[in-house]
Amino acid sequence: MLTASNDIGAVKSEVLYEVAKLAFEGSLAEKQEALPYEMIPGPHAYFRCCVYKEREIIRQRIRMAQGLSPINSEQSTRLIQVIPSACEGCPITRFVVTDNCQKCMAKKCKNACNFDAISMLRDRAYIDSTKCKECGRCAQACPYNAIADLMRPCKRSCPVDAISMDDNGICSIDETKCINCGNCIKNCPFGAISDRSSIVDVIKLLKSSKQVYAMVAPAIEGQFGAEVNVGMISEALKELGFTGMYEVALGADLVSMSETEEWAEAYKEGKKLTTSCCPAFVNMIHKHFPALLKHISTTISPMHMTARIIRELHPGAVTVFIGPCIAKKDEAGAQKSEGNADYVLTFEELHAMFRARDINLAAYSETMQQSTIYGKNYAVSGGVTKAVMQSLKEKSIDASDIQINVCNGAAECKKALMLLRAGKLPEDFIEGMACIGGCVEGPGNHLTGRAAQLNRQKLLSAADTSKNISDIVEAHKELPLSTHHEA
Repeated sequence: MLTASNDIGAVKSEVLYEVAKLAFEGSLAEKQEALPYEMIPGPHAYFRCCVYKEREIIRQRIRMAQGLSPINSEQSTRLIQVIPSACEGCPITRFVVTDNCQKCMAKKCKNACNFDAISMLRDRAYIDSTKCKECGRCAQACPYNAIADLMRPCKRSCPVDAISMDDNGICSIDETKCINCGNCIKNCPFGAISDRSSIVDVIKLLKSSKQVYAMVAPAIEGQFGAEVNVGMISEALKELGFTGMYEVALGADLVSMSETEEWAEAYKEGKKLTTSCCPAFVNMIHKHFPALLKHISTTISPMHMTARIIRELHPGAVTVFIGPCIAKKDEAGAQKSEGNADYVLTFEELHAMFRARDINLAAYSETMQQSTIYGKNYAVSGGVTKAVMQSLKEKSIDASDIQINVCNGAAECKKALMLLRAGKLPEDFIEGMACIGGCVEGPGNHLTGRAAQLNRQKLLSAADTSKNISDIVEAHKELPLSTHHEA
């Protein structure tokens, strides 16, 4: 049951937990209709105008937790979708006159408006939202800064201008522009935008006789506390029903060596390249800079590489990537290439599954490390660059003259790609990460911010830093792995 003290993160977490619990019990189909009433018993509303709206929001979230559209619509295949009943609470008018207005005689705001949207009332200026075109000239003209720009957080956060509002003021996402970075999900204060989940499908697989292997992203360390290492998570995943677990940092080490060879060759030829690890960054190139497709590294992502390792070692296995990234769901789904992950879950979805099975991670004591510290640090901005530079060093390739533009966040990625398109990029290579800080600040994380950083630092301080990338590659040389996208 939800309470008035719950925030939007807790609401989503509780819905995922309840759905996961019923899915494990095998009673989701028969009990899902009653779930909104159990979570919002009433009669008083906690978050919205009435319990009926709150229950409808929960009902639509339950649908998304099952991989469905929040409402029956033609948009059911989209990864990121708007929950209409939650979006209705957002203010529609972008520019608003505040109490700072002095109703000055200069009337600069009124004179700046080309659409006759501003009039002078008894106490202050007034903006007619039916006439306002949201050009912002009135706010720029006001000498008292009395006109506030209330651009919706989702729209403001979108790096590719994929969000607009329909005639009813409901958010609309342009699929031709959206890169599935998840910024809108993180920044909507009403939780009105969310991603479809595969949690129910994965639970069904775990209850079947199939071999199901988890692949945990390098960002997982620190997500479940400063004392919970990767080995403990591996044991907990087995109790959850997974056959076994692999670190995607292992795949990252193999990717580092492959990108090293590709970058060294490109540098000799004077060709500029971008990384291919972040799917939101790759989506940005595909949808907004198609002329630059030839500059994307042909090396597959660490997730893709780890899935290929598992399939070579365990033929017929089902692979489930678990990480902080929404765009990874797109990489494994709509953008899926041969041999990639079958399913993708986020850390918050994994947390819901642990809760549903009442699994205490602190009860385990196993330790493991399948990768180098460089593979683990693919999770942070600049981590890929450091790994490739280390790999160049191990191969005795002089990299002193190589210049790399480390793009920390989608805005920096966009700026670097614009320079590359214009032929004015001074650096040789671009490392692109759509999330500021890297995957450790992704939209699907269970923990973020300072607490998660401290947890991660403590765990990584105990990691074996003596392993070389070349040692990891040598240990897997017998596997007939292709490290590049296949035509």
